[in-house]
Amino acid sequence: MADRLAALFTHFAVRAETFQAGPLCGVNTLEPQAGRGELHLVRDGGVVVHHGTPEPLCIDEPSLLLYPRPLPHRFVTDAEHGASFLCAHMTFDGGASHPIAAALPDWVCLPLASVPSCEPVLTLLFAEAESTHCGRQLMLNRLFEVLMIWVLRELMAQGRMEAGMLAGLAHPKLRGALVAMHDLPQGDWPLEALAEAAGMSRTVFANTFRDVVGCTPGAYLQRWRIGLVQKGLREGRALKHLADEVGYGGEAALSRAFRAQTGQSPREWRKGALAGA
Repeated sequence: MADRLAALFTHFAVRAETFQAGPLCGVNTLEPQAGRGELHLVRDGGVVVHHGTPEPLCIDEPSLLLYPRPLPHRFVTDAEHGASFLCAHMTFDGGASHPIAAALPDWVCLPLASVPSCEPVLTLLFAEAESTHCGRQLMLNRLFEVLMIWVLRELMAQGRMEAGMLAGLAHPKLRGALVAMHDLPQGDWPLEALAEAAGMSRTVFANTFRDVVGCTPGAYLQRWRIGLVQKGLREGRALKHLADEVGYGGEAALSRAFRAQTGQSPREWRKGALAGA
């Protein structure tokens, strides 16, 4: 089976920076940081989480709480004993346009008992958090990055993603077409070729892709290509080289597709992206 996450993490990195390892007591408000999400592990203790929903989230067992995009939230715990946390900021290259960050809901809460396959990395994380070894911070950051991959595996394996890219990658047949586009964005991908990669008829593939992923295969391919171009523009790469790498005939064709996707020219978009960096 082709690796469903390899191209995503190769092109669009996710980096962690641990900022809390220990108890939080009383009321703690966490303000969003531009371009960053957060991943929290609640080791023990009860937590009431407020994040703009009509009803607060009540956590009463060891759990994982992921915010893939900036979202204000507040933890309310016992004022004296609190709850034990291990937390990290998660930086998704490209911010909200990162394909994984964009594919996830505003927040995800998973009881640790529901993700038994994550136990090895959780054991290492908790042990490292309690240690005083050299390189502790670096180790915690890398383990959080590994945990992010485990979480995505679990979300797909458990069928928790009802629509979007991750739902497509969880689909036993659509995943073949999505991985093909991710691995070879410069390829010529007519509908027939993508249907063949999925092992489906042309009509069934087109209908299933739209129902599960939420757009046509052609629209998805353009979005993936333009996402790669945006990454290259942030890195200061020349448009003509990017055009070749993502399958457009030249700068003019890429510029037309880029404007259709973003509403801006590549030059305008790069200027805005660098100004907001």
